[in-house]
Amino acid sequence: MDVLFYSALISLVVWIGMLLFHGRFWRADQVLDEDAAPAAFPPVAVVIPARDEAPTIGRVVAALAGQDYAGPVHIVVVDDNSTDGTADAARAGAGEGALTVVPGRPLEAGWTGKLWAVHQGLAAAAEAMPDAAYVLLTDADILHDPGSLRRLVAKARADGLDLVSLMVRLRAESRWEKLLIPAFVFFFQKLYPFPRVNDPRSPVAAAAGGCMLARRAALDAAGGVAPIRDRVIDDCALARLLKARGPIWLGLTDRVVSLRAYESLGEIWSMVARTAYVQLRRSPLLLLGTVAAMAVLYLAPPVAALVGATVGDRITGFAGLAGWAAMAWAYRPTLRLYDEPALNGFLLPLAGVLYTAMTVDSARRHWAGRGAGWKGRHYDPPG
Repeated sequence: MDVLFYSALISLVVWIGMLLFHGRFWRADQVLDEDAAPAAFPPVAVVIPARDEAPTIGRVVAALAGQDYAGPVHIVVVDDNSTDGTADAARAGAGEGALTVVPGRPLEAGWTGKLWAVHQGLAAAAEAMPDAAYVLLTDADILHDPGSLRRLVAKARADGLDLVSLMVRLRAESRWEKLLIPAFVFFFQKLYPFPRVNDPRSPVAAAAGGCMLARRAALDAAGGVAPIRDRVIDDCALARLLKARGPIWLGLTDRVVSLRAYESLGEIWSMVARTAYVQLRRSPLLLLGTVAAMAVLYLAPPVAALVGATVGDRITGFAGLAGWAAMAWAYRPTLRLYDEPALNGFLLPLAGVLYTAMTVDSARRHWAGRGAGWKGRHYDPPG
């Protein structure tokens, strides 16, 4: 019982410390001004890597072609060896908008598939729109509302930013999505506190790959995406690359949304397991430390609360309940973003246990030579 009490007490102290001192990550308050507009509307190129995305690419291209942006916009879709008619769907969605569809070349050694496609898209964008001041890197399943590009450019110009990125609103409709997707966003904010990302004095750098507006001159000066060609977690790698040269900004939105559905636990599991061990730098020691930390932070409080109540140990029960309540309180703003009730914060330990299991499975897949897999490609070496 002493072990359980001290574990719950440690968890409580850590949660209080994070609420007070961990970059205000939990407040989920880094958002764009909905009505913002730039003083001028410079040309913007949009690059979309797409591999077998016919179900969504048409809507995505149509939304980008219909932006309320007063400047020129040119969309480049890189059809990354699709077999489902992705290119035709993109052309149909563009209507009269400026669109270039690039047939993707075979994957070159040393590149991940997405970055190889982005590399080709940037080259095509430079030809189609050589005067573009900004490049929007977005995904084939990200639906932008009409004001998205206007707000992104306004933020970049107003604050002199080299990168503006948004964690888009992920789909959270199925039972498993409601449990795990807001928790995914919460954990990402905890790992990379957005206010620290947005502080030029802080070394913390992160981005969300579904929506990244980069200043073209800064991207070119950094060498494009070639310096990070082998990175699986490419968005954060790009953020680190650009923040070394200038300020960046990362925020949240409920206006730009992901169309990708995760109806089952297995689909979310695969999404997380493909990169979780990469996030830990493929280190067994970091894996063990992560499992231990997750057990103390997320599992110890509810176990202590329930065991303490069962056996009549009030001190242990109170320590556990206090830690459980602290994490639920921290989770509230993210739940509010997803229109979920605050009481769902008490389910965060369950989400934590599942994400820990996904991370362990990610390591197992890496050791089996099947790590970092996406759409038929794997980037981890066997062993």
